[in-house]
Amino acid sequence: MILKGSVYKTGENINTDVIMPGRWCHLTDDKELAKHCMEDLDIDFHKKIKVGDIIVADDNFGCGSSREVAPLSIKAVGISAVVAKSFARIFYRNAINIGLPIFESPECADATEAGDRLEIDMFGGKIKNITKGKDFAFAPFPPFMKTIIDKGGLKGWVLEKLGKA
Repeated sequence: MILKGSVYKTGENINTDVIMPGRWCHLTDDKELAKHCMEDLDIDFHKKIKVGDIIVADDNFGCGSSREVAPLSIKAVGISAVVAKSFARIFYRNAINIGLPIFESPECADATEAGDRLEIDMFGGKIKNITKGKDFAFAPFPPFMKTIIDKGGLKGWVLEKLGKA
């Protein structure tokens, strides 16, 4: 599967409180979550994002609490993927569990700027910065994680398994 989008660039240590401020964690509707995604970092974030755009971040993206609404809000606003130098482990797993593709590529994060266009071969382990004509690698997902992402997250995976039971 190939993802293409424009880059929204962030810095390091973007915590889950910044991704989805605690005052909005009671929300369950995707449209409402999307309105508040990253608002403490950029109040107009949800207005700037087009469906398919990609967040590129420095180290430790998603640090802080284990709040599941953080990756949910990123997915709800229309972001197709997050590329970072590194992720907080609980955020990484929460993102996979809800079907939000995330990729660790320090080289891509260093060489990519806001507005660049990226093309990500999700299962091939390659990121192309179309704007700059540069290619980067990342470790592809293991087969079980590919399946979870392909099904849109754990919920989709479980529903499919139950349907076959």
